[in-house]
Amino acid sequence: VGIIIGGAFTSIVNSLVNDIIMPILSIFTRKIDFTNLFITLDGSTYDTLEAAKKAGAVTINYGAFITGILNFLIMAFVVFLLVRWINQFKKPEPTAAPTTKQCPYCF
Repeated sequence: VGIIIGGAFTSIVNSLVNDIIMPILSIFTRKIDFTNLFITLDGSTYDTLEAAKKAGAVTINYGAFITGILNFLIMAFVVFLLVRWINQFKKPEPTAAPTTKQCPYCF
């Protein structure tokens, strides 16, 4: 059940990053589309990543990597908040009395 919920939650986070956060970030970065940020290793120039892939160029897609980092950070933050919220419902454990005894061989 947890794996199914996790998979569904991953798609929600991906949508949040790709459809809401990345467009807002593109406003501050002069309307750059992060998914089209790439470097071709052969030195050729292409307008889009799709054009480079159609031409068979080998690319480093650092825009997809930036998006992946944002997905991870949001997922980690949400899991942190969820665990923190769940821990509020735990009862504090009572402190146990110390289990010390007198040693007959010690002074």
